[in-house]
Amino acid sequence: MGFFDFLTEEIAIDLGTANTLIIHNDKVVVDSPSIVARDRTSGKIVAVGKEAAMMQGKTHENIKTIRPLKDGVIADFAASEEMINRFIREIPALKKKLITPALRMVICIPSGITEVETRAVRESAQRVNGKEVYLIHEPMAAAIGIGVDIMQPKGNMIVDIGGGTTEIAVIALGGIVCDKSVKIAGDVFTNDIIYYMRTQHNLHVGERTAEKIKIQIGAATEDLETPPEDMSVQGRDLLTGKPKQVQISFREIAKALDKSILRIEDAVMETLSQTPPELAADIYNTGIYLAGGGSMLRGLDKRLSQKTDLPVYIAEDPLRAVVRGTGIALKNLERYKTVLSK
Repeated sequence: MGFFDFLTEEIAIDLGTANTLIIHNDKVVVDSPSIVARDRTSGKIVAVGKEAAMMQGKTHENIKTIRPLKDGVIADFAASEEMINRFIREIPALKKKLITPALRMVICIPSGITEVETRAVRESAQRVNGKEVYLIHEPMAAAIGIGVDIMQPKGNMIVDIGGGTTEIAVIALGGIVCDKSVKIAGDVFTNDIIYYMRTQHNLHVGERTAEKIKIQIGAATEDLETPPEDMSVQGRDLLTGKPKQVQISFREIAKALDKSILRIEDAVMETLSQTPPELAADIYNTGIYLAGGGSMLRGLDKRLSQKTDLPVYIAEDPLRAVVRGTGIALKNLERYKTVLSK
């Protein structure tokens, strides 16, 4: 502990394709959509997070909404840096400080990320005053957040379905034994719904509406015990050009998402087939853990369970499992030293 440690603040960031979450002093202080609105004429960022999300799909030509992260990695360097910077400035405890504190951060990254992409994340963090930057892989953070003891010589399987990627990993002894990262996740589900509405109902809906459909009546299977009510969806009729409304049921959405969910199932099966036999025996006993926003899709746990013949458990707060795990790793840097890369 140095003399200047009182000038250092610790934060844990889950930099997601759909949402960015930040933990400071064991509390989630920022939980915002990863969206930036930029003024095209001046190039300035006019809004980030929730404010920018409200503008999505409703802007005129001078304002453009960008999602700076694609498939879990930084696609637009400048926008993502500005976004991280603004989110950090929104942290209530840091607002009151006169001097900008140096930051010790743990940032979560997808497991299938390349060296170049990792460097992009690290450089972005250093530019926003990150003195010590540690990176942790998403499935690892999710496992810690769910409450799995990752340091034991015991196999655990985590499936983290985020916005841009689905990360599947078998973890033992504080390391990832085998993993698979597929670019099928929440965003693909949303696009599947947009495509389905176009082809089946001749209705053109935007991303926000499709997201709303997914949350309200999205399902992975057609036989749900407590099915949600039908939903009215408004959009533009592709034939007449007039605004119109249609009623859709969860069964239709299950059909729309079927192909994408099949690909996630295949990826899970493939990871299981690569698992060493001793760890496979552990997984048979412990089952599969689901985390990430995509795991909240109705009936997904049941469907995966039927496919793998294993028990499937959803984390208690799946949206925040990853950031919780990142926060725990930040508090116990010594314990999780082997998991973090500096």
